[in-house]
Amino acid sequence: MKNISKIPQPFLYTRHVHFLNFTRFRIEEPVYINIIRDPISRFLSNYFFRRFGDWRGEQNHLIRTPGMKDDERYLDINVCILENYPECSNPRVFYIIPYFCGQHPQCREPGAWALERAKQNVLENYLLVGILEELEDVLLMLERLLPHYFSGVLDIYKSPEYRKMGNLTGTVRKHTPTVEALQVLYHRMRYEYEFYDFIRDQFHLMKKKIGLRSTSRPPAYPPDFLRELALRTPEPLDEDEELDSDLEDANSWLIHP
Repeated sequence: MKNISKIPQPFLYTRHVHFLNFTRFRIEEPVYINIIRDPISRFLSNYFFRRFGDWRGEQNHLIRTPGMKDDERYLDINVCILENYPECSNPRVFYIIPYFCGQHPQCREPGAWALERAKQNVLENYLLVGILEELEDVLLMLERLLPHYFSGVLDIYKSPEYRKMGNLTGTVRKHTPTVEALQVLYHRMRYEYEFYDFIRDQFHLMKKKIGLRSTSRPPAYPPDFLRELALRTPEPLDEDEELDSDLEDANSWLIHP
């Protein structure tokens, strides 16, 4: 926080950082922006990218994961999901929410507390959280909300030079698991999807308020497909009975100086 607060403005700081409550330490809070994507689509991209990289270089995956053995690198994703390998189970697949929930240890535990804290932080502390499936609309919003930083960004995104570079970042060997595996994965990521749906609704509401006509593309996994999966998926486990008292303690830890 001190390092960021001392950097001469204007600047953009982009890192994988879980939400930091600057005001808790009496430091001026930065303008928070973010983009998330469909949770299953994100998980699949990460799973195959760690193993096989992208089209920027045939060997870049070996550089990123040099210690990965072949039996792990070529592990069938259906086996990983259905046989409950750690990489395909909680808390590993509980990934997006902790970034918005913050620094409290309970933010890493899949459940309603972390989900609600993440939603609250988005509403109170983020200027914009977009979704990757509507990236062009996100860029238009950024142009309008932060023109000093993002003026002309959509033109850059659509330029031939960027398109050529962007085509090289597609994940190699990525494919979709079976419906059975997707059903299990969706059940494990139910909180992630509740958060994703919340973000999508908030983003659409913001677009409507400023009169931005949507140019969205279909989601990676259509709502009808996810609803079908949900119908065949067992109900979530009951929350910990200590949730209420934990919430009160954690709120104090996060908010008050």
